[in-house]
Amino acid sequence: MAGKKRKTVYVCQSCGAESAKWLGKCPGCGAWNTMVEEVVAPESTGKGLRLGLSDTVPPRLIGEVETEDLPRFPTGSEELDRVLGGGVIPGSMVLIVGDPGVGKSSLTLRVSADVARLGRRVLYVTGEESTRQIRMRADRLDAVADGLFVVSETNLDTISLHIEKIKPELLVIDSIQTIFRPELESAPGSVSQVRESSVELLRIAKAGGIAAFVIGHVTKDGSLAGPRVLEHIVDTVLFFEGEKNAGYRVLRAIKNRFGSTNEIGLFEMRDTGLCDVPDISKFFLSEREADSGTAVIPTVEGTRPLLVEVQALVAQTPYVPPRRTSDAVDLKRLQLLLAVLEKRVRLPLGNSDVYVKAAGGIRIDEPAADLGLCVAMASSFANRRPRPKTIIFGEVGLSGEVRAVGQAETRLREAARLGFEAAVLPEKNARALKGTKTGIKLLPAATIGDALKLALPREKESE
Repeated sequence: MAGKKRKTVYVCQSCGAESAKWLGKCPGCGAWNTMVEEVVAPESTGKGLRLGLSDTVPPRLIGEVETEDLPRFPTGSEELDRVLGGGVIPGSMVLIVGDPGVGKSSLTLRVSADVARLGRRVLYVTGEESTRQIRMRADRLDAVADGLFVVSETNLDTISLHIEKIKPELLVIDSIQTIFRPELESAPGSVSQVRESSVELLRIAKAGGIAAFVIGHVTKDGSLAGPRVLEHIVDTVLFFEGEKNAGYRVLRAIKNRFGSTNEIGLFEMRDTGLCDVPDISKFFLSEREADSGTAVIPTVEGTRPLLVEVQALVAQTPYVPPRRTSDAVDLKRLQLLLAVLEKRVRLPLGNSDVYVKAAGGIRIDEPAADLGLCVAMASSFANRRPRPKTIIFGEVGLSGEVRAVGQAETRLREAARLGFEAAVLPEKNARALKGTKTGIKLLPAATIGDALKLALPREKESE
């Protein structure tokens, strides 16, 4: 008898939408040329057991549910612990994504060794390298430790057997796009394989109380490769930022069920791998030279104050329209601030190219950076140096007013610690800080015009 014909469907590799026939454009997310043919797993013919009420857990009043502090254990990296919210929670699943070569494998291998040195069993599963390659990297990173097991495997059934035998407290999967379930006939990395493998790993982690780190790939535009449902399955999503040729990496949480998503961790790439950078402000200001077109902005990432030098270059151009580019702030925000400067302060910037960047390549998203950006651009346009040893912060409104921002005292204390002597800040913040000893001279500004006079004094005024 001829074999039964296999049923196939076309699945979008971006969003997971299915179609009975091939389509050039995905009906779910609108992406082009993402529909791939996959074999549908045969449905089970067995009759499922019907559960009675005695087999289920009854609903409870929320006030009767017991609460307790989530148990955590350290990873050996203070920066990673900060981003995670204080450490790793047993039974949680953390997804780490980033560009190739950014340091995902180096960080997880170092963390695996540190956790193993604390007396915990760790299983490192690699689907992209051999165990010999892992040992060579471990020698370079000083990551050889008792209690750290490594295996090169991609079959999820075999990985499950290893987990059952070793019973690790920390599991590392490098990477999820290489893992496959043998009962599915689609290729590793497809939507079906990534989704089903992730669900099974999550079940194993929750059932065994195992903390799992899963490494994921990114697409050319920097987004997570594979189905978007993967982000919903895991408990935490950590994203590595930074060029692979640069000396630093920023680790940012874009989802965290057990902590804040506002914290960042900073790492420096050295010959011995990624190392923590605890004093992040000194790192970004280490090569600073006060000149026209620069300003120091105190930003706050979560609970951590961070001083960043913003650089602006304003140059006249014969081309229309002029170019405005920035890798530090949102381009729409930059255009808005330029319009405020031209309308409220009457700076003729309409025929000038404007380039803005932050030292070290870090990205600034909070409104408190508005005033510092305006001062840097005005300083470059007038070719006038800003007031020395001065920080600048405040939100700029469309009418040119300078609005108050949060955590002003935290920003000032961090600036005082690093040797700054003055601060141009919103007038409302200065009134609220009256009588507070921060070690910083306060220069309040009600409008952007007032701020420019204070931050860009003439030579006799600055002496």
